[in-house]
Amino acid sequence: MPNTSHNDDRIGAKFRELQKKGEGALVAYLTGGDPDPKAFLANSTALIEGGADIVEIGIPFSDPIADGPVIQASSMRSLSNGATPLGILGMIRELSSQFSVPFVILSYYNPILAMGLDNFLKKARESGVDGIVVPDLPVEESDDIRNLALKHNIDIIYLAAPNTSRTRLRTVLDKSKGFLYLVSLYGVTGPRDTLSPQALEAVKTVKSLAKGKIPVSAGFGISHPEHVSAVIQSGADGAIVGSALARIVGNHLDDPNETETQLKKTVQSLKSATRLRPG
Repeated sequence: MPNTSHNDDRIGAKFRELQKKGEGALVAYLTGGDPDPKAFLANSTALIEGGADIVEIGIPFSDPIADGPVIQASSMRSLSNGATPLGILGMIRELSSQFSVPFVILSYYNPILAMGLDNFLKKARESGVDGIVVPDLPVEESDDIRNLALKHNIDIIYLAAPNTSRTRLRTVLDKSKGFLYLVSLYGVTGPRDTLSPQALEAVKTVKSLAKGKIPVSAGFGISHPEHVSAVIQSGADGAIVGSALARIVGNHLDDPNETETQLKKTVQSLKSATRLRPG
């Protein structure tokens, strides 16, 4: 059965468990249904077997304003193979019945509205979803979905950027549940070779404002183990890696076994970088 206990705080519990071990969380992202349902399930399994602490699954959308070319391509592959929000929730249900890691979905607001807020969140929870990120919904306009998410015991995870004002940051920190998603660069998602000093400064600033009340995870552009290590050493509780993993899927479309091998190997190295001390 999917993990649907309404007494669980599974994302928060995962961060607390890792903190005790001196580790940050590795949040690993794939676009749901990319490149097809069977391969997606196998690839998600590879992430978990590689050591991902939390799996974030994107619901593909035809107008993804926050996504760079790698994630956009993954969304197009998924949509061209007939992916739907309901179908992806079904895939998450299959995964959550086998694995105990928390699952987070990332969805733009339109697909959620199309299904109806309460209906979408109810079905998400029944599928084993623990948290939701809606990148195009400002915190100031999100009370309806936030209240319903809390009703269904789904953590609503808000985004903050390096240029988010301190006043707004406090609102985002106050309303986020599960963790705060810190966008560590300006622009869209995509693998980067280096992290800017501003990204690491943003981690420190947000952590000081969070005062330990909620974990902070940094994403956007985090591609290499040294990026993961840098954000964790700067105080982040977790690192979110997406485009680097989606790129592996896109690079090995003709060899699904190699995709799984490369995903598992990459996640193992990224996870190793979350450890603040040897172990």
